[in-house]
Amino acid sequence: MSPTAQSTTNARRVVFPFTAIVGQEEMKLALLLNVIDPKIGGVMIMGDRGTGKSTTIRALADLLPEISVVANDPFSSDPSDPDLMSDEVRQLLEQGAEIPVAHKKVQMVDLPLGATEDRVCGTIDIEKALSEGVKAFEPGLLAKANRGILYVDEVNLLDDHLVDVLLDSAASGWNTVEREGISIRHPARFVLVGSGNPEEGELRPQLLDRFGMHAEIHTVKEPALRVQIVEQRADFDQNPPVFLENYKPQQEALQQQIVNAQQLLPEVKIDYDLRVKISEVCSELDVDGLRGDIVSNRAAKALTAYEGRTEVTVDDIHRVITLCLRHRLRKDPLESIDSGYKVAKVFSRIFGVELPEGDTAQKNGTGQKLGARG
Repeated sequence: MSPTAQSTTNARRVVFPFTAIVGQEEMKLALLLNVIDPKIGGVMIMGDRGTGKSTTIRALADLLPEISVVANDPFSSDPSDPDLMSDEVRQLLEQGAEIPVAHKKVQMVDLPLGATEDRVCGTIDIEKALSEGVKAFEPGLLAKANRGILYVDEVNLLDDHLVDVLLDSAASGWNTVEREGISIRHPARFVLVGSGNPEEGELRPQLLDRFGMHAEIHTVKEPALRVQIVEQRADFDQNPPVFLENYKPQQEALQQQIVNAQQLLPEVKIDYDLRVKISEVCSELDVDGLRGDIVSNRAAKALTAYEGRTEVTVDDIHRVITLCLRHRLRKDPLESIDSGYKVAKVFSRIFGVELPEGDTAQKNGTGQKLGARG
């Protein structure tokens, strides 16, 4: 490979550091909490074009520590956790075979808008299966995304059936492909991140409800902040290695904080009275089903672990409840998503907390706490 081609390849691999991203605290918090606890169920990010959605998601995937995988396994199977390994690897383990282990970066898989179901789920080669008697499976994007992040830009323009397939896999952690009586399944546990522009149409409420959290992002209005973002980007483009070196300490500190939070999460407790009040909020807002209750509890625990504590406080719930509930209030597909004021109002009354006028349960607290780190 020529030096020019080599440098081009290296330049392509460089990712803008997560800790250098200015603003968009709602989105950053929702993504971090989903990485700490993937069972929250993913994030739907709605907002203006050119606000750094894909840059932030790529930066998060790049920030995460390497994971142990079974070498040459198309599903990035975990060598020690049976829930995260393919049936083939599990069989080899049961037979006492030695499993070769490798380490790799967490994958961030982009799902193109025109992707077919075969491309997403994978295909079975029926001819090979019949002639050679083997289950010939060509893995799809869900296989590649296992134990990683699956990003769907313009998810509101994706075929509803495909969105259903993605959400089903994200919820169950498995992808099953069936054709002509042959069935193959593999682990597909990933953080699902969807993004879109509300001007191009909303997702149906039934699909929207399946996303754990919903973050709203807006174009930064403050001129000084806009200048800071532009200058940072120019510095990064001009000399990526130097820019990355400057942010290395912050990147390493945040990576360690995420690892610590993942380990601490099982010890985090939420008081019974607080759980009852969360359910009161969901009930009063007429949230269908129990997803809102479950996700609010999980997100509050993940935030508590992120900050190195083991007892959930009212403030923790305050900072995540809008992200968990605002997209579940919509009953009419033509109605736009409430900015969070309804959630904040009901929360303040039930929890007996005074909120500043117009508070959306995010402006107060989240921005300051996360901003200080990044």
